[in-house]
Amino acid sequence: MKIAITGATGQLGQLVVSKLKNQGAGENIVALVRSRQKASGLGVEIREANYDDAETLESALSGIDTLLLISGSEVGKRAVQHRNIIDAAKKNDVKWIVYTSLLHADTSTLSLAAEHLATEAALRDSGIPYTLLRNGWYTENYTGSIPGALAGGAFIGSVGEGKIASAARADYADAAVAVLTTEGHEAKIYELAGDQAWTLSDLAAEISRQSGKNIPYVNMPEAEYANALKGFGLPEGLSHAIAGWDVSASRGDLFDDGRELSRLIGHQTTPLSEVVAAALK
Repeated sequence: MKIAITGATGQLGQLVVSKLKNQGAGENIVALVRSRQKASGLGVEIREANYDDAETLESALSGIDTLLLISGSEVGKRAVQHRNIIDAAKKNDVKWIVYTSLLHADTSTLSLAAEHLATEAALRDSGIPYTLLRNGWYTENYTGSIPGALAGGAFIGSVGEGKIASAARADYADAAVAVLTTEGHEAKIYELAGDQAWTLSDLAAEISRQSGKNIPYVNMPEAEYANALKGFGLPEGLSHAIAGWDVSASRGDLFDDGRELSRLIGHQTTPLSEVVAAALK
């Protein structure tokens, strides 16, 4: 069974490829990438695939049985790009698509939800059996800001005391591998989130404990936080998007206590303290 993985050079994609190889599935993996050069170290079959070029996608999916469609990184273009991939999969008689969607995409106020919902609709319309991995936030989305927090003396955001049920990127990779390598997942929708929810105040306290520095959490109004992010050099559009995602998190859009992720992967999700420790190394 040939398994194709989109975004195979991305952080999640690389983890999935590595974990599948560790299970002895390496010869059945096809990495779909835009740049062969970036994929040279994956150690699996590589095929070039341009999301905006239907011809390359049709060629790349030839002979593929299962497709892991990891959501693309170009926000604003993903709905069309994902539909292109799904159309190419249909033309190649791909038997099953596993898609990494967004936690509670059908009710989320996150601006990211619309493109995920459009992709889910395209999957339904395709007639191809599919599984939805509605991934919650990666803990690394926030721990990536630790160096800046240490330099500035505070962790800033607009989440208030909203709870974030995140998990490590590796946990979500484990979920993808579990679904791809075991039976009984077709037509399932998995709402995937971490076992233990936390607030940004909790994160700041953990950073303080491990670093030995006093790093408080400073909550900001959305516009003020967006302006701060722009001041750090982020593009204006991305700054406003990130601030908006924080506001959605304050409403509970990144919270889930169903523990579907840990049940699926067969172990507890990675604690916040471990991801903070890794970021501080």
